[in-house]
Amino acid sequence: MTTTDTTADQANDSTRNGVDTATLFATLDAVKQAPEAAKFQFRAHNQWVSGTHNRSTITGYFGVGEERMHERTFVFDADHPAVLVGQDHGPTPTEFVLHALAACLTAGLATIAAARRVKLTEVRSTVTGDIDLNGILGLNPDVRHGYQQITVRFTVKGDAPAETLREIVEQSRARSAVYDIITNQVPVTIELNTP
Repeated sequence: MTTTDTTADQANDSTRNGVDTATLFATLDAVKQAPEAAKFQFRAHNQWVSGTHNRSTITGYFGVGEERMHERTFVFDADHPAVLVGQDHGPTPTEFVLHALAACLTAGLATIAAARRVKLTEVRSTVTGDIDLNGILGLNPDVRHGYQQITVRFTVKGDAPAETLREIVEQSRARSAVYDIITNQVPVTIELNTP
């Protein structure tokens, strides 16, 4: 093995699946020592544009005991398609929920695989959500307003047996903040400021 190969192996040992495992384990140890550092508050600022079109901006958050800023500002447009009286300037809010679930599960999966020394070669998912407009439109009080069913279908490949990959997916589900938000009731307070 050459020096270059050894350096590459060391780099691969501390970074796996694009996850800096040294930082991951250091973060776990730091939170064990100072649990208050684990308290975060994320924020999205939203403004109505027109019709069903609105725009969210995400810039700052609170974490590890202080206010912090993302490296750049993120802007997301949401709208409804024309068939739902919108102009299709962006995905529907309910589609953002599907994206959030897929993104959270995938990020967790990559991190857990890295921590378990599993090299992933492919992770794809399709998330579907079934919704009945009779609920949203108030036409049937017995129909739920939100999704009635969400299904996540993963394709995962890596240098581990299928059973290990299944365990990693299950661990990701068990630790997913978005999965928890969707499947458990989260208290939501709505406050109104008017001139």
